[in-house]
Amino acid sequence: MQHIDIHNLADHARFNRFHAGILAWCALIIICDGYDLAVAGIALPSIMKTMGVTARNAGFMVSSALFGMMFGAVFLGTVADRIGRPRAIAICLALFSLFTAAAGMTTDPYVFSAMRFLAGLGIGGVMPNVVAQMTEYSPRRIRATMVTLMFSGYAVGGMLAAILGKGLIESYGWSSVFLAAALPLLLIPFILKSLPESMPFLLRQGREAELKAILARMEPGYTPRAGDRLAIAAQDRVGGAPIGQLFQDGRGFSTAMFWIAFFMCLFMVYALSSWLTKLMAGAGYSLGSALTMVLVLNFGAVVGAVGGGWMADRFHIKHVLVAMYALAAVSISLLGYPVSTPALFVLVGLAGASTIGTQIVTYAYAGQFYPAAIRSTGIGWASGVGRSGAILAPIVIGTLVGMALPLQQNFIAIAIPAVIAAVSVALISHRKSATAPHGAADAQAPATAGAR
Repeated sequence: MQHIDIHNLADHARFNRFHAGILAWCALIIICDGYDLAVAGIALPSIMKTMGVTARNAGFMVSSALFGMMFGAVFLGTVADRIGRPRAIAICLALFSLFTAAAGMTTDPYVFSAMRFLAGLGIGGVMPNVVAQMTEYSPRRIRATMVTLMFSGYAVGGMLAAILGKGLIESYGWSSVFLAAALPLLLIPFILKSLPESMPFLLRQGREAELKAILARMEPGYTPRAGDRLAIAAQDRVGGAPIGQLFQDGRGFSTAMFWIAFFMCLFMVYALSSWLTKLMAGAGYSLGSALTMVLVLNFGAVVGAVGGGWMADRFHIKHVLVAMYALAAVSISLLGYPVSTPALFVLVGLAGASTIGTQIVTYAYAGQFYPAAIRSTGIGWASGVGRSGAILAPIVIGTLVGMALPLQQNFIAIAIPAVIAAVSVALISHRKSATAPHGAADAQAPATAGAR
């Protein structure tokens, strides 16, 4: 008879086909999610022309998905800890695929907005679930790298929307890029069959035979025996309402700090995504140069996400994030000052790496912080609160742009949240987190430690 700590086994497993399969499926889901999020912006000029809506109304139509994402992240992140993660992921994929396609079948702006809100529930809900899935099953030494590699699929989805959008819209109209979003529905049976269930969930359900089979695939060195006793650490056996657990056992203050960091980072991400082109065009750059800056911003995001994840697996992830937020404050502030064109592109790339890329690393950090039993809930609530920053950013920065302030002041306004986020992350304590199961202090908690 063996006494098996299932999360310790997961922490020390060697990367194999089992891990590669989970990474591939989660990345594919994120690519589909990224496509659905980007498709409205790609088709917006054609939508405005077809429906005859003003820029203000078009902005509301696009932002309706952001409202849906806020509620979806909170609700569907929490639900996953009750019904199982693969089911929750399948529900999210069905929501954003069906209702994005439905949005392409309407010519009414109000119906379109309602469909995008419902699609947003799935777009926002899938994020905490795939992060929790990837965190739980990744070997400890490469955990942050695995999560950030997976999340880089967002950039791939956005680029796919841009590439397909140009050809499809010209040939078949804007509805075609929305209808194409229904194709991922075909993946649902394979996702339910291929993605393993959360280990604590299986243990709570008494499905030990299924759990042993997963453990054998995850760590081929383990041979299941009839008398094996499977166990998890105490913090992964939490009871009661999952939301309340985010504020118990000394996690309350750190949970609040995560919420502030998510809010501030998503504020920066959507401020730059919404206004970078307009600000640079207003500063005298050609529209072509301004659009190129958007591409550089997203390229920097991929580099920042993967590079940040790589560093987080070698140093304390909290310290890496504080440095990345500090870089965001500096690089965004400098965008408002006259520099040479090559230097400007470098600054834009750094801004993308330290905002969009940093947000992805922050997801990885939240995944490592919360015990497995409440991981989806913790990430979901942080993401949901953060979405309010995404909603406010275009409005706040748009108001400042309307005031005709100097360019420097606009970018400083976008950079200030980076300072607040850096302070918030620095104040997160590991004493009661999944990375310090025995109450170790921050200084003793390794950056790559995961749920035990």
